[in-house]
Amino acid sequence: MKPAQIESFFATLQAANPMPVTELEYTSVFELLAAVLLSAQATDVGVNKATRKLFPVAGTPQKILALGLAGLEDHIKTIGLFRSKAKHLMETCRILVEQHGGQVPRTREALQALPGVGRKTANVVLNSAFGEPTMAVDTHIFRLGNRTGLAPGKTPLAVELKLLQRIPAQYVVDAHHWLILHGRYVCQARKPMCGLCAVAAFCDFKPKTA
Repeated sequence: MKPAQIESFFATLQAANPMPVTELEYTSVFELLAAVLLSAQATDVGVNKATRKLFPVAGTPQKILALGLAGLEDHIKTIGLFRSKAKHLMETCRILVEQHGGQVPRTREALQALPGVGRKTANVVLNSAFGEPTMAVDTHIFRLGNRTGLAPGKTPLAVELKLLQRIPAQYVVDAHHWLILHGRYVCQARKPMCGLCAVAAFCDFKPKTA
C-alpha cells in the first residue's frame, strides 16, 4: 500500500467513524485496565457481561482486594481462563495500591510490570485512557496489516512498529480503534466482506470476495 493509499484508507475510516472508542465498557482508567486484562482470549461482549456486575461492586483496586480471590472468581467465572485472570488482577491491584497509590501508572514500563499486562494491554491503556499514539496489535490488526499491505510483518511487534511508521500523524491516535472495528466486522478472518468494504479500493488484497 502506497502512502497516498494509506492517507485515503484512514481518511475514509475517519469519515465513517470520527470518534472511535473501544467496545469494552468502563468508567475509570482502572476499570479499563481490568477489562483489558480480562479480555485476553475472550470477547468484549463476554467481558462486558461480567464487568457490568463486577465494577459496581468493586471498581477500584482497593475494593477488588477487599472482595477477595474467591469473590472475584465468582464475578468473572463466565470469562475464559477466569482463575488465572483473577490471580493476575488481584496481584495487579495489590501492586497498584502498594506502589502507585491506587492509581494506574502512565508509562509502558510500569504497566508491563503488572501481572497479566503485556505490551498489547499496555498499549490499549496508554491509547484509550491517556490518548497516546500507541498501536495495540491483536489478531485483527495483525491480519489487516498483512492482508491489506498496510504494514506487513511476521510478528505483532513488527506490524506495530511498521503501522506507527506508516500511518499519517493525524490518524495515529484513533487508528487502533478503526483497525480493530474494521477487522472485527468487515475484514473478517475467514471471509472478508470486500463487497461492503469502504476502503477496498486502497487495499492490496487481490482475491476480493463478493
